[in-house]
Amino acid sequence: MVDAHRPHVTRSKRGEFRRGFVDIFPILAAAFPIGLLWGTLAVKKGLSPVEAGLTSASVFGGAAQFVALDLWRTPAPWLLLTFSIFVVNIRHVLMGASLSRHIGHVPRAMQPLLMFLLVDEVWALAERRALSAPLSWSYYLGMGLPLWMNWLLATLIGAILGRGLGDPAAYGFDFAFSALFIAILAGFWKGPRTGAVLATSALVAALTKILVPGAWYIALGGLAGVTTAALLAHPHDEANGD
Repeated sequence: MVDAHRPHVTRSKRGEFRRGFVDIFPILAAAFPIGLLWGTLAVKKGLSPVEAGLTSASVFGGAAQFVALDLWRTPAPWLLLTFSIFVVNIRHVLMGASLSRHIGHVPRAMQPLLMFLLVDEVWALAERRALSAPLSWSYYLGMGLPLWMNWLLATLIGAILGRGLGDPAAYGFDFAFSALFIAILAGFWKGPRTGAVLATSALVAALTKILVPGAWYIALGGLAGVTTAALLAHPHDEANGD
């Protein structure tokens, strides 16, 4: 027997994937020059284009990859690298816990892929989508897969062309990511409590960046924001699913 609902389901999944791609598209444009920059820096540190590409394909974490390059020496300080990347990526525990509220309906076999594609921008857009509609795995993949492919392609091009590209940061492209992420965060605005969370997180991150060596500002800024949100939360928020 032919399932009469299957064409509708297929169209719905395609539509959700397309919607995710449309939402992530501006970030693709902002991420591409950053990927070019990372690829260029990677070959300057001695990595081959193949090694640079494999790194981006398997790690898929801009902040972690830039920190790793900054610490890269010969011989490589493996313990320092491991600890530093752990500090940078510990925020993914917070993002994963937040996202888990919305993916309980996603097949368990799909969830590791969703977590692999969990980067800051995908998390922010997924959370914003969940405010107004259920978060489908098709929508999520529509964001995450193109962003992963975009990052991989950019780093490969940067690694292959190397110094001939110059420094994308000289043209201000390095701020594009920050500007887009600020715009995404603005979509979460719900009043003074939102402002308090963002301000506290930004202040703690900035002070930590100035006063504490390493990448602790990323983790501590996130923890400060989570703590502030918990302190300011009202009992009825949980009941309403906020």
